[in-house]
Amino acid sequence: MDRNLSLNLVRVTEAAAIRSSYFLGKGDKNGADGAAVEAMRSMFNELPIEGTVVIGEGEMDEAPMLYIGEVVGNGQEDVTKVDIAVDPVDGTTLVANGLPNAIAVAACAPKGCLLHAPDMYMDKIAAGPLAVDCIHIDLPIEMNIRRLARALGKEVSEVTVSILNRERHQDIIDRVRKLGARIKLFEAGDIAQAIATCIENSGCDLMVGIGGAPEGVLAAAAIKALGGVFQGRLVPADEEEFKRCEAMGLEDPLKVLEMSDLVKGEEVLFAATGVTDGELLNGVRHIGNDKVKTYSVVMRAETGTVRNIEATHRISKKPEYTKIKR
Repeated sequence: MDRNLSLNLVRVTEAAAIRSSYFLGKGDKNGADGAAVEAMRSMFNELPIEGTVVIGEGEMDEAPMLYIGEVVGNGQEDVTKVDIAVDPVDGTTLVANGLPNAIAVAACAPKGCLLHAPDMYMDKIAAGPLAVDCIHIDLPIEMNIRRLARALGKEVSEVTVSILNRERHQDIIDRVRKLGARIKLFEAGDIAQAIATCIENSGCDLMVGIGGAPEGVLAAAAIKALGGVFQGRLVPADEEEFKRCEAMGLEDPLKVLEMSDLVKGEEVLFAATGVTDGELLNGVRHIGNDKVKTYSVVMRAETGTVRNIEATHRISKKPEYTKIKR
């Protein structure tokens, strides 16, 4: 896969982040999401690819843009064919409320290499490179924390576990507290939280809990490039969701999904741009005089390369940004 595609992928997330940033704190999460979706689609259609959206904004009859199965790209012949996974804003409520850790995310890989994750819940566990082969989603949380503490050279009381702040996680929160480990509760945006486990000095050692399955695949794409560990298990809510899993080619919807199930091969690219400030990335800066700054990261699993990109944009020279309703 063309390595130059990584920079083009950053252009996609930059566009989404900038467009959604105009909705910061305005209480309109749908507006923030819609603006990001529109920007992503517009930018994808400038790229020399034939991309099929395998993780997007829903099915064709549920979303006007970037729906699952949509083909994006500039329509040229003999271009690279890839699978596309997107989350135009991971954390729309964070943007709406002016809170940290919202990011715009995209990943791509050769066709057939990204799990076509259905839009349902997934139980997840994520940690950095030192946790490989020492934690497992089927182990009790207490054992995982003790094993991770040894691998990191920490006391249990120094290990920090990130958990989505939902009632369904109360039991695991209580058990972590009883064990004596530290807890970081977050309200939304579990892609950034999962990736943070692989970033030194991020303040997060382990992420556990149930969140969206599509977000799980996107997190796995980044964590694969960072050499960390990610496992998931789908949590179908009813018989209809079971059947949907089977229709998407998952013979056993309850199997443990390893990294190789979620992201096959090494030719995967991941990009993210901060919308609001967070542990992973700074948010969009409106610095005046027609200028906006963005902070992004792009990762290439094949080489393990991670690039942090700080960019300054002149809005008037980018027609796709002048359509914003301000």
